[in-house]
Amino acid sequence: NGGYGESTSDFIYSGHSVICENGKVLKESEYFNQGLIYADIDAEYLNSLKCKGEKSHLQVDKEYSFINFDLKKNSFEICKEYSKSPFISADKKTNEKDCNFILELQAQALSQRINHINAKTLVIGVSGGLDSTLALLVCKRAMELSNKDVKDIIGVTMPCFGTSSRTKSNAVILMEELGVTIKEIDISSAVRQHFKDIGHDESITDVTFENSQARERTQILMDLANKTGGIVVGTGDLSELALGFCTYNGDHMSMYSVNATVPKTLMREVIYYQAKKSPEILKNVLLDIIDTPVSPELLPNKENEFAQKTEDIVGPYILHDFFLYYIVECSFSPKKVFYIAKNTFKDDFSEKIIYKWLCNFYRRFFTQQFKRSCQPDGAKVTEISLSIRGDWNMPSDVTYKLWLSELEEIKVV
Repeated sequence: NGGYGESTSDFIYSGHSVICENGKVLKESEYFNQGLIYADIDAEYLNSLKCKGEKSHLQVDKEYSFINFDLKKNSFEICKEYSKSPFISADKKTNEKDCNFILELQAQALSQRINHINAKTLVIGVSGGLDSTLALLVCKRAMELSNKDVKDIIGVTMPCFGTSSRTKSNAVILMEELGVTIKEIDISSAVRQHFKDIGHDESITDVTFENSQARERTQILMDLANKTGGIVVGTGDLSELALGFCTYNGDHMSMYSVNATVPKTLMREVIYYQAKKSPEILKNVLLDIIDTPVSPELLPNKENEFAQKTEDIVGPYILHDFFLYYIVECSFSPKKVFYIAKNTFKDDFSEKIIYKWLCNFYRRFFTQQFKRSCQPDGAKVTEISLSIRGDWNMPSDVTYKLWLSELEEIKVV
């Protein structure tokens, strides 16, 4: 296009300039305004799309023209902004549309599985946390799509040593409001018997103490599903799969996993979307579940305070979902992920905190692949799936040292 002010005859040129990255407008000039615009085009991201076999928006068949130039400025800050929550749309209307679409996709997938195997019931462990809440909302939709009675959803609470009154109360209210069948099974005596069988001292609250509870819960759900002619609906999410923060053959296992591609940050948005559309009592309990600290509740609580908070153990999910997106979806290098995280979260976390949890993410992501190699079926409803039957093909013994060695070159302030 001709520049602004170049013609006064039959055509008037606006001098409109646009910089795009794979079809997305990064910067756009105002009409009838002189001057330059500038933006950062992420060549590494474009290359990752090419490596995945995706076509760019512009296919160039002609020979390239090379224009040589020299950047005299030796140091600079990126001006491109990276979303703190890349799985969530910044536009409110688009976000609500996405949340509804995700719920519908999850429900349709589960409904198809119900109809295919003629499942009579859906059995689900309901803890009063985010994961089981979203899974239960999906179960209700799926049963309605399959023209089955919501009472055929069996929601099971399994209190034990670390169960708080807040989560237990929320779980019961949630199930009552959704109209599902409620079953409470205290697993304390069964776990203590198991400790006795394997010779474990209950006062030692180690990984055996924790995982014995998770596996006991899974056994109960599986056996109830057999007894009622149903399937166990898994509740684990994408963030937990990426970090391997789940008990192997415990909450890691189910007969169909509806949250397998939903990260924790997006899960909150979907539940909040559902809360806004719900009657008062259901709305209030959903909002309280969103505000409840994420916890596996496997250690004894003191004065109703959570003895375990997941984000104190593995790190903030807003950081891990950020890492996950730009590492897996965009194939960014460790140094680049740290650089953009440092700039994006400069008002929220120190460089040392970001560096600490990024190192932890790489370590856990690679060492926990064996759990993802045998994860149950689950529908892909977001950009990223870590299923070996879908997008993610990685052996279980890949070392993380190559990635951490690059991070070790960074001097953290």
